[in-house]
Formats: sequence, C-alpha cells, structure tokens
Amino acid sequence: MTLADVIKELEAAYPPARAESWDAVGLVCGDPAAPVRRVLFAVDPVGAVVEEALAWNADLLVTHHPLYLRGTTTVAADTPKGRLVHTLIKHDIALYTAHTNADVANPGVSDALARAVGLVGDLVPLRPFPDDPWRGLGRIGDLPAETTLEEFAAQAAAGLPKTAWGIRVAGDPSRRVSRVAVSGGAGDSLLDTARAAGVDVFLTADLRHHPASEFVEAGGPALVDAAHWATEWPWLDSAASILRDGGVTVETRVSATVTDAWTRGY
Repeated sequence: MTLADVIKELEAAYPPARAESWDAVGLVCGDPAAPVRRVLFAVDPVGAVVEEALAWNADLLVTHHPLYLRGTTTVAADTPKGRLVHTLIKHDIALYTAHTNADVANPGVSDALARAVGLVGDLVPLRPFPDDPWRGLGRIGDLPAETTLEEFAAQAAAGLPKTAWGIRVAGDPSRRVSRVAVSGGAGDSLLDTARAAGVDVFLTADLRHHPASEFVEAGGPALVDAAHWATEWPWLDSAASILRDGGVTVETRVSATVTDAWTRGY
C-alpha cells in the first residue's frame, strides 16, 4: 500500500472538509507515493511518540492533534517541532492528522469515548450538523441501568487510561444518572447545549472554574471532567480499525504512551 492509499481510507471516514476552518488537518510530511507497511496511531505528535514510531519502524504516524495548529515560519531543527519534522523526514516516517474532522465523524472521537465510559445503544450527536443529524460534536447515550453519579464517575475512571489529572466530579455523588452526554477534548463550548439536551451528566475535559461553577449553580447536569488526552485516546483504536476493516494491508499499532501535559498530581 502507498501512503496515498492509506490517506484515501482515512479521509473517507474523516473528510477534511468537515474540519473547522481554523484547523490544520491532513498530510504534514511524507511522500504520497511511498510504501506504507506499519501505521502508529497516537493523540499527540510529540517527541516520545516519534521515538516510539522510530523504535517500531513505523512508516506513518497518524495523530489526532496537529503539529502546527497556528502555522509557523520555520522548521529549524533547533526548535522542538522543527526537530520532529527533521526526524520524521530523515527516517521516512510520514505524519498525518485527523482532528476536528474526526471529532464530528460518525463514528468519531466522542463515540469511542462514550463506549469507553459505558454508554450503550444508539448514540446521537450532542450538537448535530444541520445537514446531517448523525454527525456533529459530542454524543448522547444511555447507561445500561440508572446508577449514582459516584458510581458512574468510578466507571468512567476505570474505562479511561490513567493520568495524573484523574477524574473530577461536580454534583451530588448520590444523584441518580442514566442519560449521559460526552465530548472528547475541551468541552466548555457545549455546556449550554448539554443543559438544553436534558442529560443527567456531561463528561468532557478541560472545564474551567467559573463556567463549571456557574453551570452547577444554575441547576445544570452533573459534570465529570477528565484529562484531555484520556478522553481522546479511545478513538485511536477506532481509527486504526478503519484500516484493519477496510482491506488496507498494513500493520497498525495504538500508542500507549501517555502524552497528557500533566505528569503528576499531589
């Protein structure tokens, strides 16, 4: 298979046209005509992940987060990101990114998160596209049976990879919950949408103090705040399955390297 063949499969599942206008998705470096035998999937294009790609002899690194989101004027090797570009090109490793186009896909980042924390049955977008009700940001689903907020938080913690951030909860631990909204990555922008959806709890990442406090004080759903990296990591296997199940004859691997920015809690 060539790099172009692999990209074709990925973009069928995660159309670049669905990415936000500010986003940077697609091929970052690599020759589309080059052969691809091994594909490593990871959340972040950082040094530890590139070292893993080198050690495994990967031909392609697929990440969720872009390497350059705000653009750049240099890829000099004396800058951290420039050094990554030099390393990737020197060792013939391509880099491809699927970011907000993977967030809104069906299935996408939030579908994988929903399953990881125990939601069952049909999942619907929390904020669907007007032209496609099955695509959009976040997902809403149900737990197999009503439980308490405390029990759900423990279940979510068990279903997500461990990080220093862990799981934080806002709400009465004994509150009964069954209908849940989730959104991989930073979910501040969906707080009002979650309230309007009438869910019992909203699980996301990177919630800030004031919006979370005001949300709870106003009688909104309970909140579960997890590490950004942890909420997006479950998607990696789903993305790898696009290639495994699509007849693309490559070997895939999901990186278990924890690349959350926070490395320790006290």
